[in-house]
Amino acid sequence: MARILIAEDEPAVRSFIQRALQGAGHEVECVGDGSDALEALARARPHRAHDLLLTDILMPVMDGVSLALLAARDAPSLRIMLMTGYSDQRERAHGLDAIIQDILLKPFTLDELVMRVQAVLDLDRS
Repeated sequence: MARILIAEDEPAVRSFIQRALQGAGHEVECVGDGSDALEALARARPHRAHDLLLTDILMPVMDGVSLALLAARDAPSLRIMLMTGYSDQRERAHGLDAIIQDILLKPFTLDELVMRVQAVLDLDRS
């Protein structure tokens, strides 16, 4: 079981992801934007640090790219996955190959989500 933080501004998508990952046995915390995600990551360190940040790229207040850069700076061992439904946003994320482990394209199925998250969690971070 992993501790996963989801940053997604669409409530229906956030709920779908939360249910899917909890059903796979993970502990899931959800927030609606990048600034709330940064606060959640800071609150959790060091006692109950998250294993994975799964964030949408396009969000109000702070987008997923900015969030990924700040999260990687503050928690270098944190695994980071981005999600997007927009091809131009996916191109923005390709410059982040050193800090993100995967980009999940929307729409995705429950099975695809669970499989891709598990693959990222299984990556050797040494």
